Amino acid sequence: MPVQVQAEVLSLTRVGAYHAMTLIAPGIAEQARPGHFVALQVGGPASSMLLRRAFAIHEVAARGRYGGTVQFVFSVHGGGTQWLAERRPSDRVDVIGPLGTPFRLPRERVVATLVGGGYGAAPLLPLADALRERGCRVDVVLGAGSSDRLFGALEAKRMSTSLAVTTDDGSAGVKGTVSDVLPQVLERTGSQVVYACGPMGMLRAVAELAESRDIPSQVAVEESMACGIGVCMTCVLPVVGSDGVTRMVRSCVEGPVFLGDRVRWADVGTVPADALGAPQAPAPAAPDEPAPANVGGN
Repeated sequence: MPVQVQAEVLSLTRVGAYHAMTLIAPGIAEQARPGHFVALQVGGPASSMLLRRAFAIHEVAARGRYGGTVQFVFSVHGGGTQWLAERRPSDRVDVIGPLGTPFRLPRERVVATLVGGGYGAAPLLPLADALRERGCRVDVVLGAGSSDRLFGALEAKRMSTSLAVTTDDGSAGVKGTVSDVLPQVLERTGSQVVYACGPMGMLRAVAELAESRDIPSQVAVEESMACGIGVCMTCVLPVVGSDGVTRMVRSCVEGPVFLGDRVRWADVGTVPADALGAPQAPAPAAPDEPAPANVGGN
């Protein structure tokens, strides 16, 4: 069950273009699994910024000198993340977690390919550890716009059988995107499952590549989350259920991890007309009856 705590900032460090914040958050750390996220209140108690900010959990330590700690990675995009970037050790931050549905782990040994975009790689690194503990082979593909926006390359190289890196500008690895190199990685490794986290466009490309090869995929989506607990309905997206019915589901509760072939990528940001409960267009009004012809009178 998620808990709400006044977490203490243990550290805040720069990692390339990103910030990594570690919080002392007992009760959250003990329950966190790869794919879970936390939702933080930003701006302080007197702030007009009412909506929380959601971040995927990168590292946890359930025990240790400071008790349970949770680390997440973020980039400064606006006032809320700027406020977080200005925190200092011993500051307090209101946090709820762990939230969401984590990645599903295989029951048997499999060959797994993990694909991360930017700091979307953060939740994939603990997932790689969990897979390796089950005897799985892990191969990693990381992509970003530039070398300073890659995250976790050294960790990924240490814990994976192979690592492929791409950047849009060619400043690290192969110039291009993860979808440029992923087909070769899947073929070379004989991958049996794909896990991905990153921008929505990247997730769509990865899910479609996996589906075209009959490889199951799990994707952690980055839809905007505000409350983090399923109340505000800002993070809904169309997902096909096991019964074949499309439903508008909340990525903060039913996700953020979904089966890649179940997300209706082309319809993200809309409510498809065939989705359960979608508003229906009113039936066209019947045309007016024509006036009867004046057959036998004046």
